[in-house]
This record gives sequence, C-alpha cells and structure tokens, in this order.
Amino acid sequence: MEMAQRDAASLGRRARRALAAVPRTESPHLALLRAPRRPCPSIPLAGEIRVATYNVHRWTGINGRSRPDPARAGFVISELNADLISLQEVLRPDRGEDPLEALAEALGLHVTFAATRAHKRGQIGNAILSRWPIAGVSMLDLSYNALEKRVAIAAQLNSDETELDVVSTHLALADRTRRRQVKSLLDHPRLAETPTLLMGDMNAWRQCQATRDLDEALQSEHNNREWPASFPAASPVLALDRIYARGLHLIEIEAHDSRAARRASDHLPVVARVKLEVARVRPRA
Repeated sequence: MEMAQRDAASLGRRARRALAAVPRTESPHLALLRAPRRPCPSIPLAGEIRVATYNVHRWTGINGRSRPDPARAGFVISELNADLISLQEVLRPDRGEDPLEALAEALGLHVTFAATRAHKRGQIGNAILSRWPIAGVSMLDLSYNALEKRVAIAAQLNSDETELDVVSTHLALADRTRRRQVKSLLDHPRLAETPTLLMGDMNAWRQCQATRDLDEALQSEHNNREWPASFPAASPVLALDRIYARGLHLIEIEAHDSRAARRASDHLPVVARVKLEVARVRPRA
C-alpha cells in the first residue's frame, strides 16, 4: 500500500514537472495572419458581396463530445460560397496539420485568427476568412471575468474604391458581461468611421439590453423576432448568430440549413448578402 502511494506521489510530481515545462502563451492574443498560395479569383470589394458567420464548435459536431473532424465543418463552409466568413470556437491543435490554415488554403482565402483561451488540444478562438487581402488586423480583448475569455478580431480590407472593417466575435453568456462587451465594441473608433460588418455568436438567447444596444447603434433592419434561428442546429429556435452592418446595405439574411450543417456543429451558419457602396478611401497619414 505504502509503495503504491509512493509510486503515485512520484508520478504526480513528474506530471507536474512535465506540465510546468510546457511553454504557455498568454491569451487572448493574435496568433495567425496568412495569405493563400493560390488566391481565389478577385472581385471588386465594392458592390454586392456574400458574407457568413459560423460557430464551428471546436470541429466536434453537434454534440461536442466526438473527436474533432474539421472536414465536416469545412464542407459546410464550402457550401456557403461566401466572400467573407467569421468563425467562432475554432480549434487549432498543438500538433499536426492546422485545419484552419488547410481550409483557407483549399478555398483560396486569406485568414487571420485570435486565440481566446488554451484548450487541452491546442488553442480556441475566432477567425476571419477573406477573399480580399487583409491590409491590417487588430484585436480587442473582451474578457471581463476570469471564467469567460472573449475576444473580437478585426480585419481591415481596402481597395482603390473603398474600405471595409470585418469584426468577428463571440460574446459572453452573462447579460451584464455581454453588455460591457457590446459597449467596448461600439466605443471603438473605427466602427464609427468605416463601413463595418460585425459578425459572430452574440449569445442573444433573449432580447437583453446588449442586443437592444446593438440593434439601435448599428441601425439594423432586423429585430430579435426577425433574425434567423441558428441554434440548436438540429432544430433551431434561437437567433444566436448574427450579422450587423454599418455603412452597408443588408439585402438578405438567412440561416444555412443544409443536411451537412445540421451535423457539423451545434450552430447553423448564418449567411447574408450585403452591398458596399463605392467610396474613395481616406488618405493615409
């Protein structure tokens, strides 16, 4: 009995030493910005474009308990045929091929990623996939308590005709925290100065103050009853996943309810058609 206890104690000490030796990166943090080797065909940034937001649930399917299978969600993302895609709960593993980079390469899209927290298999965070080169990227830490690490990642796109900011986020479950996060987003100066898409899992399971603030500030044409239901994927009743537009015209928005989408995650993707008017880019200092 004593020998077994000593062996267990020794094993525990070795495990703690091994764990301490593993390098840990503080999160949230920017972790990836990459261009594809073979970009998809270019189209004008101004005009009508197709955008989407999708919580991929760590690539683990509808129940979250199966082993990660990025191919399922990757197939759904290919179905969307979107020019800009906001992804949440993206898992980038510590070992082996990075499914996010592989997906971006397969679709010919530019990609950026911000890690929100460590996971036993790697890092989890938000990503943006873009048909257009990403001219700049920034991150806003929205972690207002130790239990829920949250972040918004913003990609700046521009052309000779116009510019666009794309923000991907995943807001908190708690109402009070979510309202603070929304205030931080709305106070960001670029949201007021530049045409902006704010896309992500807003956890808007009811008409709380945070969602009212978003609807009012971003002049959405949709109220909570009109947003497409996206959760749970098998039988969606809650409009958690949303696409807000400022300085763009939101033409149409709907959930992507395919057979594959009902199995690949616990959320359905939400897709919108938006129109960005031509506006000469401001001179850079």
